[in-house]
Amino acid sequence: MPTLALLFCMTAALYAAVGFGGGSTYNALLVLADTDYRVLPSIALLCNLIVVTGGVLQYRRSGDLDARFALPFVALSIPMAWLGGRVPIEQDAFVLLLGLSLLGAGLAMWVQPPKSSSAGGSSSTANWFVGLPVGGAIGFLSGMVGIGGGIFLAPALHLLRLADPKRIAATSSFFIMVNSLAGLVGQTMKQGTTAHFDRLTDYAWLFVAVLIGGQVGSRFSTQALSGHVVKRLTAMLVLYVAARLLYTSLG
Repeated sequence: MPTLALLFCMTAALYAAVGFGGGSTYNALLVLADTDYRVLPSIALLCNLIVVTGGVLQYRRSGDLDARFALPFVALSIPMAWLGGRVPIEQDAFVLLLGLSLLGAGLAMWVQPPKSSSAGGSSSTANWFVGLPVGGAIGFLSGMVGIGGGIFLAPALHLLRLADPKRIAATSSFFIMVNSLAGLVGQTMKQGTTAHFDRLTDYAWLFVAVLIGGQVGSRFSTQALSGHVVKRLTAMLVLYVAARLLYTSLG
């Protein structure tokens, strides 16, 4: 148990440094710990909320979070995350597809020229035109598997060159916060899940661990990391999660 808490703390610190919550890795760690799959998504989503809420506050103070820029991406993702949280899912096939999509996104981010890391600016209308379908699709996918979705949104924003890396990290953090909440509500309404929520208190030590790690990571990101480093860390993190998922699926 102490080892799992330490791993959760380290995961939260690393993910928070790039604007993520860590839901995908929490899921992997919980699976390895033989956690009941019926309560597993709810644990991961709660950990996400704890980590990114602190991150959102830090990004807001630093001026990197622009609510007007983020709104088009969360407007449709919130109801779609709730809907996705209610949908049963076959694990094996989805893990393979998830791993392949993350692998492609991570590689695309890594090979992208450095000059693309800064955005030339986009109109509000263009952001809504792109943000609604992108946010809705990611929200639905995230709600199904119990993650916040920032690990999909960040590569999309980098590839579309809609913002600089710091703003992308801040937007991803906000996106994860609202979608984790919506997904958690959806999970509570899924048949056969609600009865297991009284067991969440057994994992309170994990929530404390991610609270500590998330605060450390978000402060380190806003105060010490350059935009280029944030982008590189994001790509490395996406590739790592993709490798873990593909290994689990194919192994």
